[in-house]
Amino acid sequence: MSIILQKSTIQKNSFIEITGSKSESNRLLLLQALYPELQIENISNSDDSQLMTSALKSTSNIIDIHHAGTAMRFLTAFFAIQEGKTITLTGSSRMKERPIKILVEALKSLGAQIEYLENDGFPPLKIIGKKITKHKVVLQANVSSQYISALLLIASKLENGLELTLEGEITSIPYIKMTLSLLDEIGVESSFIDNVITVKPNTNQLKQKKLTVESDWSSASYFYSIVAISEIGTQITLSSYKEHSLQGDSALVDIYKYFGITTVFKGNSVVLTKENNNLEPLTLDLRNAPDIAQTIAITCLALGIPCDLTGLHTLKIKETDRLVALKTEIEKLGGEVKITDESLHLSEANSIREMVSISTYNDHRMAMAFAPLALKTPIVIENEEVVSKSFPTFWNDLKTLGFEITQ
Repeated sequence: MSIILQKSTIQKNSFIEITGSKSESNRLLLLQALYPELQIENISNSDDSQLMTSALKSTSNIIDIHHAGTAMRFLTAFFAIQEGKTITLTGSSRMKERPIKILVEALKSLGAQIEYLENDGFPPLKIIGKKITKHKVVLQANVSSQYISALLLIASKLENGLELTLEGEITSIPYIKMTLSLLDEIGVESSFIDNVITVKPNTNQLKQKKLTVESDWSSASYFYSIVAISEIGTQITLSSYKEHSLQGDSALVDIYKYFGITTVFKGNSVVLTKENNNLEPLTLDLRNAPDIAQTIAITCLALGIPCDLTGLHTLKIKETDRLVALKTEIEKLGGEVKITDESLHLSEANSIREMVSISTYNDHRMAMAFAPLALKTPIVIENEEVVSKSFPTFWNDLKTLGFEITQ
């Protein structure tokens, strides 16, 4: 199915409630499986978190997590330590193209028993759960933070804990720190000194038994984009957010100051206000928040701002190769884009073509990142249902703001 977003003007003042962070939810769901006394509130209603919940509760020996990359990585580590249990972990055709060798080999070096069932280095996997006693492992520091977090999340249940050494320059540090902060909240001891992360085994009762998931900052990014593209004075209030967030994408607060957006925290909400227009070229290193690259690139396209975005090497192994997808779809709209393996360079755009049909590549962020362009020109979004992966109410929320959406 496709939807048409007519050229729209949004209300000057609006309120949107956003579901819990997918990143936090999936980490806490795995911790809850390891520590059943843990209670979680405001869990994400995303497809990924629902798939994670179902997988952890399943009694089947075949687990299919479809497109959920985070679940694939976290569950690989989880099932590796479920003694006496044999699981086949599989997913969609795209999931079978997404590499997992770095994590699997790290687990195997600790003593885990995992086999590749089709292609070497890729799902599906046969995992035979074992007791793991080894505790030292080394990874390249620039790998996906989800590999690192997967190991950290199970570490407190390993007999001797875990000492993880990261070689080179670390990327996505906020996501690693999110994992360690959640461990700390439930009473698991850890340290992160230089490039060595240590997690101690835990046999104690939980320090904190109830945790509330903060709303998703990645989802907030689309509303930052909408406010940035709108008239001066436009304001959107979002809930529920913390001023001192664990999420790397909370970098939006500082990044979107560049576009003239102020962020004010009021209670559990944030108020976004367009204060001025800034049309200067933008240069950003997004190694700590790569998931908002698509949103930022489209904000720049809509405003006619050239941008150079770097630190994007992990985007090539997401739901699609997001760098190639961005280049293809932006060029359909009349933009000019150059990409490398870790960067995107957008030239200044003087106009945007009308009624261009945007392919979403089974990638929720492609659909949502391009949607704000409807404030400038009518646009078609293909396979709009893909947003359910992280933000099921997205299109209804846009209608609440005043977007005109038709089938």
